[in-house]
Amino acid sequence: MKSIHVLLLCLLGVCACKRETSPHDEARTHEKEAGAHAHEEGEDERIIHIGPEMLRDLRVTTAPVQERPGGEGVTALGELGVNENAYAEVASPIPARVIALLASPGQQVKKGQPLVELQSPELGKARAAFQSSQARATAARQAAERKRSLGAERIVAEKEVQAAEAEAAVAEAELVAARSELLALGVDAQEAASGRGFAGFTLRSPLEGTVIERSAVVGQVADPSRALFHIGDLSRLWLTVHAFERDAVRIQREAPARVTFAALPGRDFAAKVGFIGQRVDPASRTIPVRLELDNPEGVLRPGMSASAFIPLGMQGATVTTVPAAALQRLEDGWFAFLPKDGGTFERRAVGRGRTLGGDVEVLSGLKSGEQVVVDGAFLLKAEVEKSRGVGDEHGH
Repeated sequence: MKSIHVLLLCLLGVCACKRETSPHDEARTHEKEAGAHAHEEGEDERIIHIGPEMLRDLRVTTAPVQERPGGEGVTALGELGVNENAYAEVASPIPARVIALLASPGQQVKKGQPLVELQSPELGKARAAFQSSQARATAARQAAERKRSLGAERIVAEKEVQAAEAEAAVAEAELVAARSELLALGVDAQEAASGRGFAGFTLRSPLEGTVIERSAVVGQVADPSRALFHIGDLSRLWLTVHAFERDAVRIQREAPARVTFAALPGRDFAAKVGFIGQRVDPASRTIPVRLELDNPEGVLRPGMSASAFIPLGMQGATVTTVPAAALQRLEDGWFAFLPKDGGTFERRAVGRGRTLGGDVEVLSGLKSGEQVVVDGAFLLKAEVEKSRGVGDEHGH
C-alpha cells in the first residue's frame, strides 16, 4: 500500500509540472512569432510606397545600370558640333536680292533641292552676253558651212571662205569667254539657257541633310561673304573636347568613350575617338580630341555642352556605373532606388566607387541592365528620412 501511495504522488507531480510549464512554452512561442514578424517588417523597410498624387510631382526618370570601359581615364569638357564631312554653308556667289525662300529651318533636304530664288543685275548682263554670243557663234558656224559648200563648187572665192571661217572662230572664242564669265559668277551654261528671266537664278543644296540655320530674308541683298543656309547631316555629330597634354598623348584612336549632356540628365551616349590634335595650345596646354557619336533619335543638337569620359592607354576590364544623381547618401551608407510595380520603389544599399564624369562606379549592390531612379532619387531619399523621423517619435 505504501508503494502505491508513492506512485500516485509521482504521477500528480508530473501533471502539475505540465500545467506549470505550458504557459511558459506558449510565451516562448509568441516571442518566436513576434521575432519572425519583426524580421519581415525589417525587410519591408526597403520598400517605399508613394501615393499617385505625390508620384506625379516626383517626375521620376530612370536609367539602366551600365558596363563601361574600366581602368584609368580622363574626364574632359567640350561642345557638340556638326560632322564637318557632311556640312555646308550655302552663300550666293554674287551680290543678289532674295526673291523667294524655298526651304525652312529644320527641314530635311535632298542634294540638289532648291533653297532660294535670287536676282542679280550683274548676272542678267552676263547671261544676256552669253546668249548673244551663243547666237552669233551659231550664225557664224552656219555661214562658214555655206561658204565652204559654195567654195567647193567654185561659186565663191577661197578668200571669202577663209573670211567666214575666221569670223566663226572669233564668234566661238567670244562664246567661250561669255560662258567662263557665267561660271565665274557661279552659274553654269545649262542654267543660263534655262529660258527664265535673265537676272534670276536658284541656289541648291550641295548635300542631303537638315537645314540647321537660315539667315536669308525676302528682299535682302545677299552678300557672297555671308552664308544664307547652314545644312548638315545630324545623324552623326562631332564632340570636340580639350585634354591636357599629359593625358592626350595616352588616348588611343578608336577608343570608346561615354558622353553626358547637361541638357539630358540621366542619359549617356556611346562615342569613339576619331581624331587627336597635333598641336598643343600654348595658353591652356591642352590638345583637342574629337569624339564621334551617333544621333539616331535626333535629340542631340550642335552647340550642346558635354562631358566625356575617355579611357587612357590600352583598354582593360569594364566597370559598372550609374548616373551620379542615382546614388543618395543616408546615415547608413549609399543607396539607389529601383522602381517596382504600383508606385513602389526598392531602396538598395550600394557600394560607391570612383566618380567617372557624370557617372559613378558601382562596386556592389547593382547589376548591369537594372533600372535605377535618377530624377526623383533625392525626393525618395527625403521620404525615407521622413519615415525614419516619424518612427523615432513613436518610439519615444
